[in-house]
Amino acid sequence: MAHVPVMVTEVLRFLEPAPGLNFIDCTLGDGGHSREILEKTAPDGRVLGFDLDPEAIATVKNALAAYGDRLIPVNASYTELATVVERERFGPVSGVLMDFGFSSAQLSDRGRGFSFEKDEPLDMRYSGGAAVGGGQELTAAEIVNSWPKSEIAHVLAEYGEERFSLDIAEALVTARRKARIIGTRQLVGIVAGAVPANYEQGRINPATRTFQALRIAVNDELGSIERVLPQALAATGPDGVIVSIAFHSLEDRIVKTFLKGQAEAGAIELLTPKPLIPSEQEIARNSRSRSAKLRAARKK
Repeated sequence: MAHVPVMVTEVLRFLEPAPGLNFIDCTLGDGGHSREILEKTAPDGRVLGFDLDPEAIATVKNALAAYGDRLIPVNASYTELATVVERERFGPVSGVLMDFGFSSAQLSDRGRGFSFEKDEPLDMRYSGGAAVGGGQELTAAEIVNSWPKSEIAHVLAEYGEERFSLDIAEALVTARRKARIIGTRQLVGIVAGAVPANYEQGRINPATRTFQALRIAVNDELGSIERVLPQALAATGPDGVIVSIAFHSLEDRIVKTFLKGQAEAGAIELLTPKPLIPSEQEIARNSRSRSAKLRAARKK
């Protein structure tokens, strides 16, 4: 199942891709946004795209092969944006897209423990442990088996907004004394036993927030956003545009704070005083877009 790119119409409206212009896509995924940008920038516009997942890079190279060397896919974290732009001598840059959405459709078959629908090892690294930028060492298994109860509870509360974070952390510590927690179904069972039977009135799996929190912690998603934003702005040329799409309130707060500070400093013009959200029609077509918030700004 391919990942469906979110708010494509809005992204194109703000980036204004045109023939000969160059753009950066910080999260290539299946290449949905990049494909649209490459179409609009033909015949010679280029896209520099990042993805931590080596399998995603292989997939997008094949899917967008028709665009030849106009697409420059890089298996690296977008936190390395400045280094890669310099190495590739990529520019001038007319815009940067940062879609911080987690592609569960893209990664559900990777066998890394992102989904609780299958029994998989508790990994949750986007890179799968590949030696990208020195490699990702931290795994979800290490967190649930080695971290102190207080730190686990903090991660669940802060990143998952889990109101039973203390109960779940206590249950994890108790369980790991008996046997190492190694699989997704094992984790789901522990969480389910730690929360009330009617948790969320059955609307979501009881472990949903726990999985989200562990994924964010393993990949340092919030820290990565803080590091890429100034690099994206610096890489963009005068009158260039940066666009972000966040799916979590903490992600959006980081973007909002950064853009507000840059606007007050006179470095940018805010193009979205308030974040845009998907239309009802898009949400009906793609329920995963429901929590998306898009912000855009033009560099002065």
